[in-house]
Amino acid sequence: MYALRLPLSNLSLFCSQSQKPRLDSNYRTMMNYAKAASSQAFKNKKLLFRQLFEKDSSTYTYLLADVAHPDKPALLIDPVDKTVDRDLSLVKELGLKLIYAINTHVHADHVTGTGLIKTKVPSVKSIISKASKSKADLLIEAGDKIHFGDLFLEVRATPGHTLGCVTYVTGDGSDQPQPRMAFTGDALLIRGCGRTDFQGGSAHQLYQSVHSQIFSLPKETLIYPAHDYRGFTVSTVGEEMQYNPRLTKDEEMFKSIMENLNLPYPKMIDIAVPSNMVCGLQDLSVKPVDASSN
Repeated sequence: MYALRLPLSNLSLFCSQSQKPRLDSNYRTMMNYAKAASSQAFKNKKLLFRQLFEKDSSTYTYLLADVAHPDKPALLIDPVDKTVDRDLSLVKELGLKLIYAINTHVHADHVTGTGLIKTKVPSVKSIISKASKSKADLLIEAGDKIHFGDLFLEVRATPGHTLGCVTYVTGDGSDQPQPRMAFTGDALLIRGCGRTDFQGGSAHQLYQSVHSQIFSLPKETLIYPAHDYRGFTVSTVGEEMQYNPRLTKDEEMFKSIMENLNLPYPKMIDIAVPSNMVCGLQDLSVKPVDASSN
C-alpha cells in the first residue's frame, strides 16, 4: 500500500501564484484539525484516545478505552508486531484492560501485532473481517458493533484496497464521542487512498466504498487512516470530500489514476500477507521483521 507522496513543497511547481495561497490555507486547515483532535480527546469524557506511530511502515495504531467504566476496557486498532511491547506498556501504565486487538484489513506492508499480543495477554480477542478470509477469534461483518464498556465501534465494509477492508466508526449517539471518528485503514488516507492492484483490489469497488460508506458520514467526522507518509495525523470527511486529489474526481478519472500509479512491489508483502492471514503468528520463532532492512 502506497499513498500519493508528492511533497507539499513541490506543489508550487504545478500551481500558478494565485493557487498557492489556497494550498497554504489547506495546510493550515489540516494542522488546525490535528490540534483540535489532540486537545479535544474528546468532548466525551468517557473516551481515552491515543494515536501511536510505527516509523518503518508509517503505520498508525490507535488505542481507545472507556475510562468511565469500572474495568476501563480498551482496544487497539491495527497494532504492529514491532511495537507490541510499547503498546502493552502504555495500556498497563494507563490502568486499562485490553480486551480486543483488531485490524482494518490484511496488511501487506507490516506484520500485525494481534497474534503477538494474544501470546502476552491471552484474554485478548483478535478481530478482523470475515471477508478477509483471515484467522481471528472474532470475524465481523458490516453492521456489527464492537462494544468496549459503554462505547462501541460500528463496522462498515469498505473493500477496494483489499476484499476484506472495513472502516470502524465510533457510535452515533449522545453518549458516544463527538465528533465521530472513522478509522479507515487504507481505504481512505489523508489526501490519498490505498492502491488497488493486488489482494483482490478494485478501483471501482474502492470508489463506491469511500463515497457510500465514509463520505456519507457527517462532514465533521474525524478521519484516522492506517498510514501517513507526510506527517499528517487527522483529517475530516468534509475536508477529504473537498481536497482529496483522487476521490474528488469522477469514477472514470479515479480508475485512470489508480491504473497508472506504477508503484513498486511492496517490500514486506511476501512476509506480511502470509503472516497476517494467520493473525500474525506464521512463525513465532522468527523475531519481528524490520521493514527498513528489506
